Amino acid sequence: MSLRLSTVILPHRRWHEGGRAAWRHAEELGFHAAYTYDHLSWRSFRDGPWFGAIPTLTAAAGVTERMRLGTLVTSVKPFSPTAA
Repeated sequence: MSLRLSTVILPHRRWHEGGRAAWRHAEELGFHAAYTYDHLSWRSFRDGPWFGAIPTLTAAAGVTERMRLGTLVTSVKPFSPTAA
């Protein structure tokens, strides 16, 4: 039996300013999986950028090879089909 470790990477870094490096580094460290949040905001990062989970995971898939990727929490965002 082996122990598999996972990590959470918050989507608050611009890709070219450390976002890409964070995902690559997690894989280099040997994490089994890396997750991100799909919240609309995070209290500590309220005044800065906060990127969507799906685009973040899509970009992460392009720079990782073995590590599993996913959302730790996925928000249900209200949508009205009648809103224009």
